Amino acid sequence: MLSLNNKKAVITGGGSGIGKAIAQLFAKQGAEVHIIELTEVAAEAAVNEIRTTGGKVQAHACNVANHQQVLAVFEQIGNLHILVNNAGIAHVGKADTTSEEDFDRVVNVNIKGVYNCLFAAIPKMKAAGGGAILNMASIAALVGIPDRFVYSTAKGAVKAMTMSVAKDYLSDNIRCNSVSPARVHTPFVDGFLQKNYSDQIPEMFDKLSKTQPIGRMGLPSEVATLALYLCSDEAGFITGCDYPIDGGFTTLNN
Repeated sequence: MLSLNNKKAVITGGGSGIGKAIAQLFAKQGAEVHIIELTEVAAEAAVNEIRTTGGKVQAHACNVANHQQVLAVFEQIGNLHILVNNAGIAHVGKADTTSEEDFDRVVNVNIKGVYNCLFAAIPKMKAAGGGAILNMASIAALVGIPDRFVYSTAKGAVKAMTMSVAKDYLSDNIRCNSVSPARVHTPFVDGFLQKNYSDQIPEMFDKLSKTQPIGRMGLPSEVATLALYLCSDEAGFITGCDYPIDGGFTTLNN
């Protein structure tokens, strides 16, 4: 069950956090994994851990916001079966406190980066006879989150792109779904707390954890397990869907 033997998978932002967990699990299940990160150094730890356990993995340095770089990297990778659009950046701010520079920066990575990878990958999937695409959306695309204006904007676009791609490539045997995590305990969270609440990290960690009704943050491995299922042949009847993985955040916070 959930074997990825003979599958080639591309995971953007696969060097840390959720992306790293997905890369590790996909390799464990037999996939040939290709990690896209800004630098190969950013993917080094993930690559070394996967190779230590006998997995097949390669890192590629690429800015997903750069169309030509993305095309060149996917040309190197060749035909593929799985694409996980995980790379993304966050921003704190409202509509009137988000600068144009910050707006463009988030949109370029979180929206254009997804488009660039879709544009490059879909022809390679067609040549392989089909495949599965998984986009990383967010609960910010589903409910109102304070001070996340451009991040919510971008993740809403990712969710909409997911539906569009799922519809357009039905006849090409390409499925497309998205997952919408709530707060997941990643190095990003630790860095955010260190930067903004260095004198009260335990209290703020507890407060952030309890915003999920289940009482804790998610684990990257839990998101990776859902990603594995949605990208496996066992999920062959699923396309055009978004899956909140949120500890009850979107439905039980009342």
